[in-house]
Amino acid sequence: MTMDPAVELVGITKRFDAVTANDGVDLAVRRGEVHAVIGENGAGKTTLMNILFGLLQPDEGEIRIGGRPTTVASPAAAIAAGLGMVHQHFKLVPSLSVAENIFLGMEIRRRGLIDHAAQIERTRTLSRRFGLKVEPEERVGLLSVGLEQRIEILKVLARGARTIILDEPTAVLTPQESRDLFQTLRGFVAEGMTVIFISHHLEEVMAVSDTVTVLRDGRRVASAPTTALSKSELVRMMVGRDVSFDRRPRRPAAGAAVLEVEQLWARDERKLPALRGLDFQVRAGEIVGIAGVAGNGQTELAEVLSGLRPASHGTVRLRGIGIGALPPAAIRALGLAHVPGDRLARGVDRNASLSANMLMGRQHRPPWNRRGLIDWRAADAEARRLIGRFDIRTRGPEAPARSLSGGNIQKVVLAREFTNDAAFLLIDQPTRGVDIGAQEAIHDEIMRQRAAGRAILLISVQLEELAALADRILVMFNGRIMGEVDGEHADSEAIGLMMAGIAPTPPTAVTAG
Repeated sequence: MTMDPAVELVGITKRFDAVTANDGVDLAVRRGEVHAVIGENGAGKTTLMNILFGLLQPDEGEIRIGGRPTTVASPAAAIAAGLGMVHQHFKLVPSLSVAENIFLGMEIRRRGLIDHAAQIERTRTLSRRFGLKVEPEERVGLLSVGLEQRIEILKVLARGARTIILDEPTAVLTPQESRDLFQTLRGFVAEGMTVIFISHHLEEVMAVSDTVTVLRDGRRVASAPTTALSKSELVRMMVGRDVSFDRRPRRPAAGAAVLEVEQLWARDERKLPALRGLDFQVRAGEIVGIAGVAGNGQTELAEVLSGLRPASHGTVRLRGIGIGALPPAAIRALGLAHVPGDRLARGVDRNASLSANMLMGRQHRPPWNRRGLIDWRAADAEARRLIGRFDIRTRGPEAPARSLSGGNIQKVVLAREFTNDAAFLLIDQPTRGVDIGAQEAIHDEIMRQRAAGRAILLISVQLEELAALADRILVMFNGRIMGEVDGEHADSEAIGLMMAGIAPTPPTAVTAG
């Protein structure tokens, strides 16, 4: 590996009012390596990368590209300097095709008109070269999140990037899609390109990176070859203490059924079956996990249970009451709390304050509502309490949700839903994009909810998370429940086979329901 620096950040400091996001950070990234940048939410990772890409300007410090001091005044200047950035939240136009998205703003023209054929051919060429298989003429709005990420990467490559910044690239990917991405990143390095990789998942960092830099509270704690560090050492550097993700101890669940699902069918946007005859229960004081590759009905299941999608057949009862024809507000009133898988689209209003976001769904109840008027003093006080309890990194209750990192936005949603005193918690991807220390805290909070007698349905693409928390794990494939696994003896190989559509054999699994 060459020692030539591709990118250097020297003494970078960035302040937002009284908050110092980056405090004299030095970062040197060598040409032809995958360099991971890790740290807790609010440690300054994304701010540092936004400065490198010209989205923010530093208050102090210098950027060097190829060893030369460089002013990166805008993303356009960053692109001109050979940098590209794939953001955590994608920036695609759903109504346009793959090729149209890739060349948006830099269209290939012939005689003054967009040359669609040339854009399609160029997309195919890039796709083949970098092993990022896409269909250039497909409409982006119909594609999976994994394919959307490939398009974002191809957009960066089409603009000539030699150093690619990836912000939490696996936060919305399945394990299989993540492995494909890592193979792609190694291919980039083999061609002499450089990758800067922000992640919360230490297994991924250990697997794919050559060098790792740890940030904590806006400062650089260490930079070292990845092979020289253990996972436990990285955790201690990130959070300043040991963290455990072992299976959480629990008492047996013996409560009454809170959620009952019988022969549930539902259709997707294309009017094709997305759920096919699901039967299961969730009892009080029990965590039932849902495992499966994304796109096998988990999203539709969550939408049906929360009233966001109609069922085509079957029965769903919450606390003994049929909810199939009820609107979302009525289902919540019956005792549902919902942590949605897409926190930005359905979890928060990005332009509203944290106080307003934490109040949503209970704005008509005392003590926050007095004689039909919201008591904002009480709402702010509650928001401050939740900010402290859930360790939300923010300047205060008045801050808009859009000012927070993705992981801290997730904490806002969890804080609101976990304090709603609901009988049934529908939790979809609770630790997506959340740092190591916060993951442990969220797992502890889920177990506290279980101990308080809540019935919990936990949907997660992380098998380790399900194994740590769930009493039972139901595995979904193509809209069906392939089998049920005891959480105490969850076997990743058996679960993986069911996720691929291979029916279980006793005693590994038993009939679901």
